[in-house]
Amino acid sequence: MNPRPVDAWVKGLTGTLLVSSALLQGCATRQHPDPLEPMNRKVFSFNQTVDDNVLKPVATGYKAVTPQPVRTAISNFGGNFKDLWSAINLFLQGHPGEGATQIMRVSVNSTLGLAGLIDIATPMRLERKNEDFGQTLGVWGVKPGAYLVLPFLGPSTLRDVASLPGDFYFSHRLVIDDWGVANGISVLQVVNARAGLLDVTNLLGDVALDPYSFVRDAYLQRRQNQIYNGEPPEEEQEDYESEPAAGPAAAPAAPEAAAPQSQADSPEKLSPDITVAELQGLRADEFVR
Repeated sequence: MNPRPVDAWVKGLTGTLLVSSALLQGCATRQHPDPLEPMNRKVFSFNQTVDDNVLKPVATGYKAVTPQPVRTAISNFGGNFKDLWSAINLFLQGHPGEGATQIMRVSVNSTLGLAGLIDIATPMRLERKNEDFGQTLGVWGVKPGAYLVLPFLGPSTLRDVASLPGDFYFSHRLVIDDWGVANGISVLQVVNARAGLLDVTNLLGDVALDPYSFVRDAYLQRRQNQIYNGEPPEEEQEDYESEPAAGPAAAPAAPEAAAPQSQADSPEKLSPDITVAELQGLRADEFVR
């Protein structure tokens, strides 16, 4: 199938998201980031039901029969396209050196790494920088807007939703024209990603009395730290901490404010065994690949 309809869909969705973001941006503040909480809780409950009854059982069976090297290769394949999207966002954020490094990483893994199935670049010290357009908008000064839980896709904000068209486009769909094959690979990557989180998500109910609030606060804290490279301005950290978290306390703020520069390869720890990145569950970008 010709991928042109996908291009039209991406453009249309981008326009819709930008209009929606403009309309709802003022509804949320740093002190009250979740004005849509009643709706979000219903969607969160729906996602949990789908996960408990469909995705988690499938992922459990998949992990039992699929060797670890195969699962790693599948993750590497999707990550190679994500590295290209990260490179573009690094250039947009004003980091041409890091963007060029990501381009080199994609080139090495696409050739020597057998189309990205093997990560050759990391041992060569071409480290991965996970960037998306939501982070880029944050670096540009766009506020996150209301917290939003998307059906099937999980935690997001109005600003981060703007990244989804790019996440969808910069994927295996760039090189695979057949719609059925592309969708099959997407399903495989979703199951593969969920299998990698089985052990961690089993602990979520044990560490939080209210899993919804815990995932929300963890997600918002992590995105803030990604945009500011782990050093958010002190006033923003204080505003965030004015809302009590439902789970363990997150990492303390940096003592001095820093200029926005998004970099997300070292998520903070909430406990000795669980990272914020893992507790937020499957990000939307894991589902659209």
